[in-house]
Amino acid sequence: MHEHELRAEYAPAVESQDDPLAADLGPVRNWHMVRDAETTAMCGRELRRRAAVKPESDWGRTRERCCHTCGALYLREVPFLHEVP
Repeated sequence: MHEHELRAEYAPAVESQDDPLAADLGPVRNWHMVRDAETTAMCGRELRRRAAVKPESDWGRTRERCCHTCGALYLREVPFLHEVP
C-alpha cells in the first residue's frame, strides 16, 4: 500500500530584484496528492522537489484548493482516511 501526502503547486515565481536567478517559490496555487513522497502528482502534474508538503489528513482542509483529479484518484485507492480527528 502507498503512503500519501499533499505537495504544493505554486503560482508563478517572483524574481528577486537583487538576483533574477534566485526566484521565490511564490504562493501556493493548489495542493496535489502524491504517492510515496514522489514529485509527480496522482493527476500527472510534475511538482517541485522542494515544494511544501502536508499530511494526507489535511486533504480538503487547506486554505488553498486541492486538485479535483488527485482527489478522485486518491479516494479510489484509499476510500477513507486512516486518521480521524
